[in-house]
Amino acid sequence: MNTIVDILKILIFPGGMFILLAGMMYEWADRKLLAMLQNRIGPRWFQQLADVLKLLAKEEVLPSGVNARLFIGLPIVALAAALTAALYVPIMGIAPAFSFSGDLIVSIYLLSLMTLCLGLAGSNTLDRFSLLGATRTLTQLFSYEAPFMLALLGPAFLAGSWQINEITAYTDGRWLLLTQPLGFIVALIGLMGKLELPPFDAPEAKTEIVAGALTEYSGRGLAIFKLGKGVELVAGLTLVAAFYLGGVGNPLLFLLKTLGLLVIIAGIQALLTRLRIDQTVGLWWRYGTLLVLVQWMGTILWLRFVA
Repeated sequence: MNTIVDILKILIFPGGMFILLAGMMYEWADRKLLAMLQNRIGPRWFQQLADVLKLLAKEEVLPSGVNARLFIGLPIVALAAALTAALYVPIMGIAPAFSFSGDLIVSIYLLSLMTLCLGLAGSNTLDRFSLLGATRTLTQLFSYEAPFMLALLGPAFLAGSWQINEITAYTDGRWLLLTQPLGFIVALIGLMGKLELPPFDAPEAKTEIVAGALTEYSGRGLAIFKLGKGVELVAGLTLVAAFYLGGVGNPLLFLLKTLGLLVIIAGIQALLTRLRIDQTVGLWWRYGTLLVLVQWMGTILWLRFVA
């Protein structure tokens, strides 16, 4: 009986189907908010689902010169990694399907694996736009990943645990945004870099390199990658909100917190123009890393002399 329950948790609720739907909902909200800020109508509520279904119905073209197994397998691995990471995260304030000591480290690693698969997918083709997009994706990954991880580990350090459930229990009612503002800023902007949202969208700059690493993808492969991006968005927003905005608590209130973060992200996208890849790398290594290290030093001093 327990095995059946676990399978249902993984595939339906609060796993698989629930996470995919949540990812599409948050992606739609992001697009809608950005459109409103740019004085556009934006997509209708069903647009994300319609886009995915349309791509799934299209033919998947296999470009010449690619490793077919990698070309087909990488989108599946990317989505599987993102979904597995989300299984340990309280999506939309709902208790996660599973939890164990150290699941935060595993979740961060799996979310990084999603981006790594994206870079490998572009490197697997002979298309120059895909290769350039893959290079930018991997370069950007190695610039923001360390600050983003350290920003999420700050609350974990205060909680004395690497388990997401225990960290959210510690942050319940504690708005670490007020005591660790630098960590919050780095975590939120790092999430934008991970999702390749403006101004960190150089890896998929449509006016320069078409669709970046995904230029050669169509049909099912492209749909799976897009689903993975949605899962990455909702998992990342959940971690930042749960760690810095007073924990999970009431699911409805937590949903409003994550939507509030989306408003901030949409505002940044609307206000700032695209950075060059060298500017992005410089920003993260010069300022992002410095800010999060200052935050860590402050946390250590606070624990040593105040707590």
